[in-house]
Amino acid sequence: MANISDIIMQQVKAAAGNLEIPSQVKSQVLGGLGDSILGSLTQTASKAGGIDAIKDLFTGKTQAAASPVTALAGKLFTNNILSKLNLGQGLSSSLSGLIPTILGKTSSFIKDQDGDGDVDLNDILLSLTKSGVGKAIGAGIVTSVLGGLFKKR
Repeated sequence: MANISDIIMQQVKAAAGNLEIPSQVKSQVLGGLGDSILGSLTQTASKAGGIDAIKDLFTGKTQAAASPVTALAGKLFTNNILSKLNLGQGLSSSLSGLIPTILGKTSSFIKDQDGDGDVDLNDILLSLTKSGVGKAIGAGIVTSVLGGLFKKR
């Protein structure tokens, strides 16, 4: 089974396949898209309510275009990659516009990992764990659960 990093990179390459990206920056752009999406998942997982945002994205409750995970990935990509490459507004917009598509298609690869007949938070964690994102998500769950317990008191 492929891990989430592999799945994201497959979707990045497929989504960007029709764009004419200058060869001297192509690997940087494609890697930047993948890194921005993984970075967004990791950062979102560590924030209050982040686990729910990831769950909603990967279970289809929230469309990728409307997800805060997607918005953060776009910001990371723009700030860390596009702002440094001077690719022009048209190509930059096209590349940023791929992020919802990539996340939407990535979520379709999240399957029932634990055999309970549905896609739930446990399945998402199992899918993400191999990429290292799961550790941040696990920490986010602990924070969310403990934070929820202490806020109720």
